[in-house]
Amino acid sequence: MQFNIKEIFTVGMILFAVIDIVGSVPIIIDLRQKVGHIKSEKASIVAMLLMIAFLFLGESILNVIGIDVSSFAIAGSFVLFFLALEMILGIKLYKDDIPETASIVPIAFPLIAGAGTMTSLLSLRAEYEVQNIIVAIVLNIIVVYAVLKLSTKIERILGSGGIAILRKVFGIILLAIAIKLFRTNVGF
Repeated sequence: MQFNIKEIFTVGMILFAVIDIVGSVPIIIDLRQKVGHIKSEKASIVAMLLMIAFLFLGESILNVIGIDVSSFAIAGSFVLFFLALEMILGIKLYKDDIPETASIVPIAFPLIAGAGTMTSLLSLRAEYEVQNIIVAIVLNIIVVYAVLKLSTKIERILGSGGIAILRKVFGIILLAIAIKLFRTNVGF
C-alpha cells in the first residue's frame, strides 16, 4: 500500500468539483433557515461513511437490486434537475416535511454523497488506488465540515441579496451538471 500525492490531489480535485460544497452554500443556508441547526459533524461523518462504503460495495449493491450505474446516475440527474429548478425559479417542488434536522437527509445524502459523487467514486476506483481515493474523500470531508460550520458567517458576509444571486447562479450550474450527467449516461 503506497500513497501517491499526485493521485490523491487528482482524485481530491475531481471529488471537490463533484461534491461542490461551495456551490451548495445557498442550499445549506436555506435548509438551516427551515430547520434551525445543522449538525455539521454528523453530516460530515455520515457522508464520509456513505462514500467509503459505496467505494467498496456500490457496484455490488446496484447489481443485487438490478440497477446499473448509468440508471443510478440518470435517477440522480433528475433529483439534481429539480433541485436546480427550485433554486433558479424560487419555487418549492418537494414536499416540505421540515425534519428535525437536515444533517443526514438532504445534506449528507444526496447533497454531499449524492448520485454524482457515488458514480464518480465507481469510475475513480477503476483508475486509481483505493487508499488514495480514501485519503481524497477524507480531505474533501474536512472542507465540507468547514463550510457547514462556517455557513452562518458566509451568510452574514454575503447578505440576503448575495445569497439570492449565488443561489440562482449555482442553480444554473447545478442544472447544467444534471443535464450533463443525464446526457452522459443516456448516450446522447
